[in-house]
This record gives sequence, structure tokens and C-alpha cells, in this order.
Amino acid sequence: MDYSSIFSSALASENSFPKFGFKKEKNGFVCKKNLNPPCQDFYVLLKINPSLENLSAEVFDSETDEKYALFEMPSANGSFVAKIRGQVKELVKEFQKTCFKTSSPKEKYLEFIKETLAAEADFPWEDSPDYSVYRCPSGKWFALVMKIKFRQLLPSSASEEEVWVVNLKAAPEKIKDLTNKKSVFPAWHMNKKHWITVLLTAATDFKNLCDLTLQSYNLVSGKKSS
Repeated sequence: MDYSSIFSSALASENSFPKFGFKKEKNGFVCKKNLNPPCQDFYVLLKINPSLENLSAEVFDSETDEKYALFEMPSANGSFVAKIRGQVKELVKEFQKTCFKTSSPKEKYLEFIKETLAAEADFPWEDSPDYSVYRCPSGKWFALVMKIKFRQLLPSSASEEEVWVVNLKAAPEKIKDLTNKKSVFPAWHMNKKHWITVLLTAATDFKNLCDLTLQSYNLVSGKKSS
């Protein structure tokens, strides 16, 4: 099962991986963890690729070393497989807490918008108090800040983690090159031909985030940008 979203929602500290139990191998890092009762007859292998972009989990029978296939089958909804998935999810959370920087740059980013573009937060939706809009002098908005679940950006992800994001306008001809599906994605809940979604997480390049915001402001206000 894929848990790669962890590398988008936080910044990895590779030097601390051994502290959690990871061993460096030819094809990246591997960590074996035994599961707790009532799943004590199984263990999980966590695997990270060398470029620190992918984290996967596989569950095995401790006695036979055979893969527990139900773990990765979306249609398997029994109570036992749910307990195994829950324990693996908690292990991934523990790994993130131990080996990642998780602080969000959201407040720093909002301060950048206020100081650089003189834009104040506008909260137009009563039923979505976490959604804030930032507008150009014309009244048109260039940034929408909100909190969503990571899987809403990447449906293939197993992550239910909530993350702060911002929707920004981008030139249609540049969107394909801008989106890397790690920190910059095709826009969520907006026209993907003209907008992108950028994560407000520790893994996001802050300078790039600010540059994309300035480009959005210029596009919306009609100013030319380099």
C-alpha cells in the first residue's frame, strides 16, 4: 500500500531513519516491524526508494513469510484487515513524528501575502471557516487557502491526513511543467487548465511558493510577469 504522501506533508530527515529501525540497502531503505495483538502473527515491511519520494507498506505472515494480500485489496473490508491497516497507519504516523519536520509554513506564507501584496484574508463561506480568499485591488481573488485531505489531491494515496493548501492561478501553457504531484498539483475543486494547488507543508519550497503566488497575482490583476 502506498504512503508516499508522507514526503509531501513533511520534510524527511534521512539521518534519523536508523533511529526508527530503517536499514539502508541497495534499493533504498527497509524497516521491519512486528504488529501488535490481535495481529501479532504478522509483520510489516516499510520500504523507501533511494530518492526519498515513495513509501510503501507490505504485510506478511510471520510463520510463512507469505504476503497478506487482503491488506492491499480495497474490496477487503473485514474487521481483522481493518485492524492491520490501522496498526500500519499508526506506524507511518510514528515514523513521521520521529523522522520528519512537520511544521507548516502557513502562517509565514500568509504574512508574506500581507506584507508583499497588501492583501487581507476574506472568509466568504460560512460553512467553510478554514477557507480564506486573498484578492487583488479589483476584487478578483488570486489565492484560496484551505484545509483538505491529501487523498483529495492524489486519490491513489492511502493518506487521510489533512493538509493546508493554496489554489493559485497559473499560465495554462506552464501548468504541466509546474505540477510535480509532490508539492504542486492540478487544482483541486477548480479549473485545472488555469489553476494549481500548492501544499503548505514543510516539504514545499517556500521561495517557489512565493514566486507562484506573485505569478498568480499578476495573472489575475492583468500585470505582465517575467
